[in-house]
Amino acid sequence: MRIKILNLSTNETPQYKSTGAAGFDIAVSEDTVIDGASMALVPTGIHLIIPEGYEGQLRLRSSMCKKHVVMPNAPGTIDSDYRGEIKVPLRNLAPYNPCHLLKGERIAQIVIHKCPQVILTAVSPDEFASFAPTSRGSGGFGSTGTGMTNPYL
Repeated sequence: MRIKILNLSTNETPQYKSTGAAGFDIAVSEDTVIDGASMALVPTGIHLIIPEGYEGQLRLRSSMCKKHVVMPNAPGTIDSDYRGEIKVPLRNLAPYNPCHLLKGERIAQIVIHKCPQVILTAVSPDEFASFAPTSRGSGGFGSTGTGMTNPYL
């Protein structure tokens, strides 16, 4: 599969760094400072044309934890019909220390993933209830394998 890429930064065009790499790295397109306990959309200058039926999954590089930075909505989804600049949302967890990102620093990676669309069919509550229960049941978030239901969900 081929993905067309427009690189409006002066960084090298993203590429896979090893034969076993699941994703290709993207870098900061301009020096950026994220203040302590703040969030920023970090520019990359990268635009992709992802084929229909696929998505780009935006993931933070593991080395970013050394800078006390997380990506709040990881993984982020880049839809096949999005053509804008890919910006990486980052949150600096260090309350008093700014995070300095230098132009060209690799901060995230993109994994291309097949993503078929499905047909959603509305059903009534009675029809939904007629389906066989699963071993998971309706315990909610964090209930799998605990044998308990979550009273908060």
